[in-house]
Amino acid sequence: MAAASIDADLDPLEPTLQSILDQKSLRWIFVGGKGGVGKTTTSCSLAIQLAQVRESVLLISTDPAHNLSDAFNQKFGKEARKVDGFDNLSAMEIDPNGSIQELIENAEGNAANPLGSMMQDLAFSIPGVDEAMSFAEVLKQVKSLSYSTIIFDTAPTGHTLRFLQFPTVLEKALSKISQLSGRFGPMLSGILGSQAGGAGGVEEMMGKMESMREVIGEVSKQFKDPDLTTFICVCIPEFLSLYETERMIQELNNYQIDTHCIVVNQLLFPQKGSTCPQCNARRKMQRKYLEQIEELYEDFNVVKCPLLVEEVRGSDKLRSFSKMLVEPFIPPEEDVDEE
Repeated sequence: MAAASIDADLDPLEPTLQSILDQKSLRWIFVGGKGGVGKTTTSCSLAIQLAQVRESVLLISTDPAHNLSDAFNQKFGKEARKVDGFDNLSAMEIDPNGSIQELIENAEGNAANPLGSMMQDLAFSIPGVDEAMSFAEVLKQVKSLSYSTIIFDTAPTGHTLRFLQFPTVLEKALSKISQLSGRFGPMLSGILGSQAGGAGGVEEMMGKMESMREVIGEVSKQFKDPDLTTFICVCIPEFLSLYETERMIQELNNYQIDTHCIVVNQLLFPQKGSTCPQCNARRKMQRKYLEQIEELYEDFNVVKCPLLVEEVRGSDKLRSFSKMLVEPFIPPEEDVDEE
């Protein structure tokens, strides 16, 4: 069988995420991939496994779809709260579109203030600044709390890659607002000095953004340290998913963010002697892409998870699924079509 010879030649790494659990220095773990490939199930399951070997774990959803509440059958919001049944696992869901609006309104004290409107227009004119500001707020909150490991359940690939550009985006935002404040600050002080917020609003906003930049600068360095940060790619054995995984890994290398683990979900294993033509055809297709994944990522831990007959929802089912991330899945014996 072709796959067997590939395995023998490459001597692949252990097909589990055990190395993530063993690497005690890891503080930041991102889980990402194409939409619908099982990112949330993987991130929740990994969090459960990490909670067994870490003092405290925080799971954060940065995906606007927010599936953590559905996965655990428990409501989460923008404040971290304990996951039912766990003493050291917390979760939170943040709105990537809300933080910058809140920041502006808080700084001005009055959403109708013309300075606030101008700052809002300026801020939203910078692509990705809403996500950057949101992430900065989250990082400030996370830093004030003491968690051993923080796991990010990220948005689909395109959003995630833009998300990782947040240090550059925020620098651009600060630069533009600084220019505006320098050029028009005295004039705005005279015009708005008698209004609530006034020039003080500009100074307060600048102060908040500068403090965010300091946090982001520090964390950005940590993200590029493989001892502290890693990115786990999740995919399914199909062309588009494989293509996006490769694109994401290349971008992560550009950002100098470590990635050495891939979780392949929804693998189909028809029973030996199966007469289901759809099942056999799909398995044949999956086998082709799985072999490509193993060949492309010979220096990765490639975890293989089967397609299940029911949804993975609730702590009990997540606990069960999580075991497949650390114990190599042994597929049933199947007929092999050598075509």
